[in-house]
Amino acid sequence: MSHKSARIAAQIESFRGQELDAHYLGYFDCFNRQLFYEAHDVLEDLWLQDKHGSNGAFYKGLIQLAGAFVHLQKNRPHPAAALFKLALANLEKYPAKHERLNAAAVCGLIRNWLGSLEAAHFEKNPFTSGNAPKLALDLPHS
Repeated sequence: MSHKSARIAAQIESFRGQELDAHYLGYFDCFNRQLFYEAHDVLEDLWLQDKHGSNGAFYKGLIQLAGAFVHLQKNRPHPAAALFKLALANLEKYPAKHERLNAAAVCGLIRNWLGSLEAAHFEKNPFTSGNAPKLALDLPHS
């Protein structure tokens, strides 16, 4: 097992045995803790298994979304905008609600961040740890 695989396994361990894939759940956990690079890494394992399948572009869009925030964390607005556009193009292919995610709301979130970057002509980074987005899945309450 590679060092990367061990890290990913640790990130998703608490999500094993649930209705949704542990990698998918781990993505949202990492994303919501502003661990955007880790979110990308965790979901990449699932995407690699399904990249040509029905959810390939969906997972790819979520990975690109996390990547865009990695760039914002590193104060790189141009690459962030490029990834936001790619993420939007991938996620827009799916229904408004997909895999327990409000994909329409995520697309709206992407458009808002992209709009902020464009309005500032990519000269001001709108991201702060205080305004980082959170993504929620529609999960049944136990």
